[in-house]
Amino acid sequence: MNDADGAVSQTADEPLLHRLDDSRAWRLPSAADVRVIRDKLELSQSQFANRFGLSVRAVREWEQGRRQPEAPARILLLMIANRPNVVDEVLAAAMLVAAA
Repeated sequence: MNDADGAVSQTADEPLLHRLDDSRAWRLPSAADVRVIRDKLELSQSQFANRFGLSVRAVREWEQGRRQPEAPARILLLMIANRPNVVDEVLAAAMLVAAA
């Protein structure tokens, strides 16, 4: 699945993501252009990592092509690319629950 900026892509041999009711399945993106996503949000690597609970080292290595994000990170990056404010809300709610 490509967003308008081409930040996330997929291949046919990638595993499928399924809805809980199995009524529809989506293909998991095979890659994410972290720099495009980060630049769109106008964040430094450190700001991006801190905002979304990632390590600065992982962000740097993804951007430099030394590592590729694993499946859960690709899902998170897809969410960040399309709905960063929703990710912020979910993470903020999790912090409140953890603090209680």
